[in-house]
Amino acid sequence: MRKPCIVLTGPTAVGKTKLSLSLAKALNGSIISADSMQVYKHMDIGSAKICPEEMEGVPHYLIDVLEPEADFNVVLFQQMAKSAMKEIYGAGRIPIVTGGTGFYIQALLKEVDFSESGGVSPFRERLEAEAAEKGPEYLHGLLAERDPQAAREIHPHNLKRVIRALEYYEETGRQISGHNEIQREKESPYCYAYFVLNDDRDRLYRQIDRRVDQMMKAGLLEEVRSLYDRGLTEENVSMKGLGYKELFPFLRGEITLEEAVRVIKRDTRHFAKRQLTWFRREKEVIWLNKPEFSYDEQAILDYMLDLWQKKLREEEQRK
Repeated sequence: MRKPCIVLTGPTAVGKTKLSLSLAKALNGSIISADSMQVYKHMDIGSAKICPEEMEGVPHYLIDVLEPEADFNVVLFQQMAKSAMKEIYGAGRIPIVTGGTGFYIQALLKEVDFSESGGVSPFRERLEAEAAEKGPEYLHGLLAERDPQAAREIHPHNLKRVIRALEYYEETGRQISGHNEIQREKESPYCYAYFVLNDDRDRLYRQIDRRVDQMMKAGLLEEVRSLYDRGLTEENVSMKGLGYKELFPFLRGEITLEEAVRVIKRDTRHFAKRQLTWFRREKEVIWLNKPEFSYDEQAILDYMLDLWQKKLREEEQRK
């Protein structure tokens, strides 16, 4: 039998953390964070990171691992998550991958091959220089000419992925969207259930706005100021996270705090929309629409557990 794995994802602020703990306790699971910001130390408030006393004894992985000066990307996530899974299986537990970074989840479940990703190349350096001179929209326009599908899937300000797509085209003569589609179609080495927790859009957006207000009250500005004073800038991978990059212009005196908070809320809502677009493209997704369960967490959990047992029975028959 393939090894078991459960994914619980969904848009930001939808309530994944609480449900993941209930699921982990019901199934003797350990949680792997599929979040590009919670992996960093000293970034607790803006990343909505679970604190140790909230973990309720459930082991967590890929949280508070790297210093904020370090780079982090999908290749590193894949390596670190697979190492965590090996440890979790060795302890006789089930890995529960929780977080909102869909590309990370796909890379893990399908063991996406990144072997064609090169090191630093003169072409990449040229693209980075062009982005600095002409802006990220210019590079996104180049990508739209070479790989329209990739341009539709990658946000213009996701400069790293735009550059990688252009670089892939330059290195191989092929479109990265085609490569990604092949990787998506690969059979997973895991027996998995892929749950996406979702909510009514207006309610989700109100929750996002409330959470940003709560983060500000909890000391988000002070957290970002300490990172700013440490010498970090928007160029650091860690500072590209929502709630961090938007406060740097305020700290430099370029905008008001009110404007910075407004931009955080706006960009977070846009991010949630992009997350849902990604999950809708993924096959075998099981949607958990909270209104359909009357917001009853126990009913959602029971539904997940029933489907998981069904998945295991199917896997047993597959042998």
